[in-house]
Amino acid sequence: MSKEEQQQHITSIGGQAVMEGVMMRGPFKTAVAVRKPDGDIECKVEENGTKTRKKFWRLPIIRGCVSFVDNLVIGMKALMFSAEFVDIEEEEKTESKFDKWLDDKFGDKIKDIVIYVSIAISLVFSIALFMVLPTFLTKGAEKIGTLIPPISAFTDSHLFTSLFEGIIRMVIFIGYLAIVSNMKDIKRVFQYHGAEHKTIACYEAGEELTVENIKKHTRFHPRCGTSFLLFVMIVSILLFALLPRVDMVILRVLMRLALLPAVAGISFEIIKFAGRSKSKWVAWLSKPGLWLQKLTTREPDASQIEVAIESMKPCIPENKEDDRW
Repeated sequence: MSKEEQQQHITSIGGQAVMEGVMMRGPFKTAVAVRKPDGDIECKVEENGTKTRKKFWRLPIIRGCVSFVDNLVIGMKALMFSAEFVDIEEEEKTESKFDKWLDDKFGDKIKDIVIYVSIAISLVFSIALFMVLPTFLTKGAEKIGTLIPPISAFTDSHLFTSLFEGIIRMVIFIGYLAIVSNMKDIKRVFQYHGAEHKTIACYEAGEELTVENIKKHTRFHPRCGTSFLLFVMIVSILLFALLPRVDMVILRVLMRLALLPAVAGISFEIIKFAGRSKSKWVAWLSKPGLWLQKLTTREPDASQIEVAIESMKPCIPENKEDDRW
């Protein structure tokens, strides 16, 4: 493969930051590298498996929903691994009776149970914050609007409902990121997030994965999960506008929840296209997501880049033709 071809290579490898580490997922392998308290790097590598899904699950839109669920589970497993490992050298904690009961009752399955319970709690929290709360606030704004004749015609319209909900959802999302990005521990996670992006960018440029090479690359990447979530916000405004107007808040929420798979699927296709395209208008479309990454990424140091390299290397297939986004 020529240097020019290497520079145009768009990898399918993606990942996420975890506690004191990085998870990378390639076409055949997934690796989680974590910096231990003693300074060494622990890397866990797993085969993705050879099971292929039926053609239906690989269709556009559908594959986005499948990928979203897969990433939730795999990401949570990586996070649990890193959290467990970071705590390994802390003072030994006394096992409570409840902990002992869980171990006796579920054994090795307890980790899987914790992972899926954590995902369920996260989903409930996200739905409450980004679906239920904006719907309630919009309903309140509609009631206020009826008391002010000059604006009542607008607040009673379906357009107002869709736009106002979308704006509130966006404000909550950006506000949440702005708050957590200033937390000390989260800043370190965001540094590893930056290391992940820079390492992938270096690989896509066809350069050797060294600390010095990686440092030169940007920490902003069009295929980032942050950009995906921003597209989710925008697509949801458009799709929710197609729903019939109803007065019951609970029914509004349920209708929006029913459309979430379509929102996730369409957003996945948009970010997939944006990640491959070199056109100027697509680059312009991707800019808001890249701007938002200023909150969710930080410039990493050399030690964090080293961790990202260790997680990246096992995920690179021998044949680059197997690694196309």
